[in-house]
Amino acid sequence: MPENVTLISTIYAIEPVIVAVTHFSPSRIVLLREEDAPEEKIRSEEMIKTSFGSVLEIETRITSLYDVVRIARDVAGIIEEEAARGQRVVVNITGGRKPQAFGALFGAYARKDLVDKVVYVTEEDQTVVDLPLLDFGISETKRMILEAMNEGMRSVSDIALKIGISKGMTYNHIRELKAKGFISDDMRLTNAGKLAII
Repeated sequence: MPENVTLISTIYAIEPVIVAVTHFSPSRIVLLREEDAPEEKIRSEEMIKTSFGSVLEIETRITSLYDVVRIARDVAGIIEEEAARGQRVVVNITGGRKPQAFGALFGAYARKDLVDKVVYVTEEDQTVVDLPLLDFGISETKRMILEAMNEGMRSVSDIALKIGISKGMTYNHIRELKAKGFISDDMRLTNAGKLAII
């Protein structure tokens, strides 16, 4: 890969980050961690900065440990920033707690057109596993419905009027969004729905 690669990585242990750095040769690393990270995570971060800081630009970004939607938003924002700088982006979801890794994964899905790869490094043999770049599979109309609901709209008539489609079509879209788990039975966005509109 060329020099203009940014590796965005969750972190807990140092090994998966080292494997990803060796494999992708980034010019920049953005490490994700929570505010009150455990000492072991801080030590791993310091070791990465000590090991690579003289040859790579390394930045730490604070995000949540458990709020998957916030983590996804934060990662999507980092991806946008890096793409605007002309960087290619690789997201490593190996380290940290599962919600943080999932949030990073969903942030990559939300900006899949700006991401080269999403990877996981196996613990047993340090193999880099490429994960698929998926999306949330919703149309622009469904996205507009989710956004209207995120703004607090609950009335099908109001949503239909805002979107500019019939009430019948709005009901159909809402039914499909409920079936996919993006909307709850009480007409509120689920976490999946919030992730889909990042």
